[in-house]
Amino acid sequence: MVLADVQKEYGLVSAEQVEELRDQQYNIDLDRSQEIEKRIQHDLMAELKVFAEQCPEAGGILHLGATSMDIKDNTLVLQQKAALNLLVEKIKQLLITLAGIIEDVAELPLIAFTHLQPAEPSTLGYRLAQPAQDLLIYYQLLTQFNDDIMGKGFTGAVGSSASFATLLGKENLPAFQEKMAKKLGLNFFDVVSQTYPRTQDYRLLSILAGMGAVLYKFAFDLRILQSPGFGELAEPFGGEQIGSSAMPFKQNPIKAEKINSLGRYLAQLPRIAWDNAAHSLLERTLDDSANRRIIIPEAFLCADEMLDASLNILEGLVVNKSRIKQNLENYGPFAATEKLLMLLVKAGADRQKMHGLIRGHSLLSWSAIQKGEPNPLVDLLIEDQEIQVYLSAEQIRDSLSGLSYLGDTVKRSQDMVNLINKKISS
Repeated sequence: MVLADVQKEYGLVSAEQVEELRDQQYNIDLDRSQEIEKRIQHDLMAELKVFAEQCPEAGGILHLGATSMDIKDNTLVLQQKAALNLLVEKIKQLLITLAGIIEDVAELPLIAFTHLQPAEPSTLGYRLAQPAQDLLIYYQLLTQFNDDIMGKGFTGAVGSSASFATLLGKENLPAFQEKMAKKLGLNFFDVVSQTYPRTQDYRLLSILAGMGAVLYKFAFDLRILQSPGFGELAEPFGGEQIGSSAMPFKQNPIKAEKINSLGRYLAQLPRIAWDNAAHSLLERTLDDSANRRIIIPEAFLCADEMLDASLNILEGLVVNKSRIKQNLENYGPFAATEKLLMLLVKAGADRQKMHGLIRGHSLLSWSAIQKGEPNPLVDLLIEDQEIQVYLSAEQIRDSLSGLSYLGDTVKRSQDMVNLINKKISS
């Protein structure tokens, strides 16, 4: 339709023919198109023949000067832009929701874990600020990619524009391309073959897969934190939701598991797009066509469902503050022994001797925790007479408080919230 409309300006198509095409452009007859395709084995030509049958006056000028990929590639990029707009809006909503949660729990202390073992204190806001930061990066990448994405243009079978030069005159080609680009709302590549460069597909799917990695880690972390050993966070569980057909008590993290399942699939698609780009020999081969009809729409569908599931989790996120506090009380003192050691040495104690004392008390305390007992480390250290020589009981207790070992996590969390609000409103 757009091609005929522009060609009218060059006297190749009449106003009446354009009007006939416009009247019939939404008269889609898939049955007839498929009937023809079975005979001629060419999907686009089948649809052109149907359209020509519907437009007796204009059918003869359809597809004038164009090759199939002039139509398909530009159309696909328009579809990608529409899909990117939808995804960007969903990421924006996810960031807004996540920023609100971070603000609420920016000062909530917890014990951080490295190697899935207790490490040092942090805050829940800071833990959530990390996926928020990554998600903001991909929000910006997808927004920029949507601005930069390009169509093939209308350059014929090998990208030379020879057919259009014959129809319009070589001197008119720049203006023709500019008119087509403006009407379609697309920028075109400067150099193309029969298709636009397939490296663009690879970049697109790589960005989507990268965003998927952010959501994947968030979901995997949630599954760990929802397990009984941690018990700090949980995805929402409906009042009538069933966790298991066999075990009535189960509350499985099915939303997070779905995100991980889809993420594994999405992660594989850039490799196929890489092959398509690398194997598009000379001016083009057709061995990319069939899989592109699958991987590009399914990449968007995967990303869309992962975003929906993530938003659903965040909107109903369960924060178990009592378990967070319990875990911090159990493991926080271990991390704080580093601070105690520094204070003891500063007060004149022998570093190696104090290290040995603290280590001995720590091992006993760890054993107690493994038996399900409260952490006795603070009391053991306070009662140690060799340590009392250098620090009072109050000084020892204060140094072992996890709340005094949070660094600048609260400020960094709030800074991330401010950055998100700034970027998504600009």
